[in-house]
Amino acid sequence: MGQLHLQRLHKRYGAQEVIAGVDLEVHDGEFLVLVGPSGCGKSTLLRMIAGLEDISDGDLLIDGRRVNEVHPAERGAAMVFQSYALYPHMTVAENMGFALRMAGVDRAQREQQVRHAAEILKITDLLHRYPKQLSGGQRQRVAIGRAIVRQPTVFLFDEPLSNLDAALRTDMRIELARLHQQLGTTMVYVTHDQVEAMTLGDRIAVMNRGRIEQLGRPMDLYNQPHNIFVAGFLGTPKINLLRRPTPEASTAHQHLWGMLTQGAAHPSRAVTAGIRPEHLGVLASGDGVPATVVMAEHLGDSSILHLRVDGVQELLHARVNADSSTFSTDGIVRLAPQVGHAMLFDENELRIH
Repeated sequence: MGQLHLQRLHKRYGAQEVIAGVDLEVHDGEFLVLVGPSGCGKSTLLRMIAGLEDISDGDLLIDGRRVNEVHPAERGAAMVFQSYALYPHMTVAENMGFALRMAGVDRAQREQQVRHAAEILKITDLLHRYPKQLSGGQRQRVAIGRAIVRQPTVFLFDEPLSNLDAALRTDMRIELARLHQQLGTTMVYVTHDQVEAMTLGDRIAVMNRGRIEQLGRPMDLYNQPHNIFVAGFLGTPKINLLRRPTPEASTAHQHLWGMLTQGAAHPSRAVTAGIRPEHLGVLASGDGVPATVVMAEHLGDSSILHLRVDGVQELLHARVNADSSTFSTDGIVRLAPQVGHAMLFDENELRIH
């Protein structure tokens, strides 16, 4: 088992509230990702689950047992840190088995559990090396192995891939997904990287200012965000947001607003309209809102166009097919948003369409 239940959890440092009444249930065997900007409270919440931060108010249950005052080593949770935290004077095998040795596990059993974890992570050939002899990806595997040997009911990951380069992060995402599938153990994973969140999580909890803004499956959050914050946090490039034009606004601004709000049930309530880059159609000519190409980023399989619309302060962004040679810098194009894909938000930044 590995079910977590967070009930109105609060964390305060003096008068400053860092976690503001979080309610969350993590299912047994689930891979749940806590994602949000720096300072939103996600790492603090993870450390509260681990027992490394005291709970100011509320209850934390692991498999139905209240663990607010339970020692971290007795909660059945194992944490993997961003910094790896490996002992430089110990071999990989000694690092992985250190917690077991401190718990009084006999040497034969300790070696068996270390070898089993090493086989899962495919690092048996590294067991006699020291941390300084390992690459970043290998050190991260050792840190994960140190958690596996404890046979926890819950794995807690605090931004474990942030110190790796882009290629290694991709490899380790695949490795973590494979590990979760193989072990079937509950995993709670903290990251500020929305790509990691979208690719790893069974569900994602988007956090902001100590609260959970929205909880759900990755594509549900992407396609049906509850508010502007969630819509803007998920997606690369970010969603295009357009404020409702004033009567004095440019013709292009008013035309684009009209296209985005077409067919909405209550367009008069909308203060902001949003359209994701992949839904902002770009035409070389014909009907549509005129825009100037400020820059084109060619990514191989696609291109990102950064566009200026007369009277609109912010640049708009469009993702187009790889064959975008017709769209050159300073060229004039036409914008044709895909009908039905616009999102409308009210004055409180809540989604209404």
